[in-house]
Amino acid sequence: MKFLVGMVVGWIYGMIYHNEFGQSSPKPVKAAAAPPAVPPPVDDEEFTVETRDPPPAHFISKIESFSLLTTYKIKKYETREFVAGDHKWKLVIHPEGIKDNNYVSVYLAMTETSSLPANWEVNAIFTIFLLNQISDKYMCFRGKLRRFNQLKSTWGFSKLITKTKLRDESNGYIVDDSCVFGAEVFVVKSERVMECVSLLKVYPQKRQLKIPDLSGTGACKTSEEFSSGDYKWRVLLYPNGNENEKGQSVSIYLECVSAKSFGPHQKLKAEYCMRLKGKNDATCSTEKFSSWFTSSTLACGTHALTRIDKLHDANKGFIVDDCCIVEAEISVQAVV
Repeated sequence: MKFLVGMVVGWIYGMIYHNEFGQSSPKPVKAAAAPPAVPPPVDDEEFTVETRDPPPAHFISKIESFSLLTTYKIKKYETREFVAGDHKWKLVIHPEGIKDNNYVSVYLAMTETSSLPANWEVNAIFTIFLLNQISDKYMCFRGKLRRFNQLKSTWGFSKLITKTKLRDESNGYIVDDSCVFGAEVFVVKSERVMECVSLLKVYPQKRQLKIPDLSGTGACKTSEEFSSGDYKWRVLLYPNGNENEKGQSVSIYLECVSAKSFGPHQKLKAEYCMRLKGKNDATCSTEKFSSWFTSSTLACGTHALTRIDKLHDANKGFIVDDCCIVEAEISVQAVV
């Protein structure tokens, strides 16, 4: 009986030993590899390279045990935020490259853009730095002036430096498995002046206007206001002349009443002429003028339309019941 019990115990022990240590024991399961990182929406950019002594003005990041980024399959490292030009930024470092795995890629990204107004835009010149720890000088990779906006908030270099050159300790960029990156960002403040020039294709518009009380006081006689090309106008008539034509000639001007409310850089260009209407189809007309009207130049015309005595010639019939009729023909050509 003891012999039989010993055989059963031995058989059970053998089975346990075989399952834990023998060839039929379960093999370890490998962890599933992480899916490859999706490249950020950035573009390659031409850059110039130079060396300098002073460190970067805005940001420095020292990465210790740099090789572990590859060991741990960390394909992208985003640095802490820093402020430059009243905006927040960060560096995005791809130790295995983003387009060519023979290179290290580094990008500059704007952060906290959600608080910016719609259609925001920031223009900046930026430089990526890499410290040569042997010479204690910085290698500077400077890009062009770049526009950061809602559609493209990240710019940088997919081929900043080859991995072979970076990892060769004789070059000084990695010492004791540590390297130092940096950044400078200089924002170009927008002070642009913009204008919109609207060239209009319109037909000339004519208006006949009555100017009363020619013999009354006051040198300037005015017509009623009228509209042409969505703007208000009136005619100014000096029956006894204006400026150096006083007492000799009749002066007449077209005034853009709307221009009184124009901004300092707003202006309107119009082609126009004016004519006195008499009896028997008698007329006295200006030449065709083309002038810019602004808030400081409201009226344009001629000092010498005709001689004063011709205005009062009864045969011409320009004055009837102390009134005269003026026809204004206006074509608004451009608005700025």
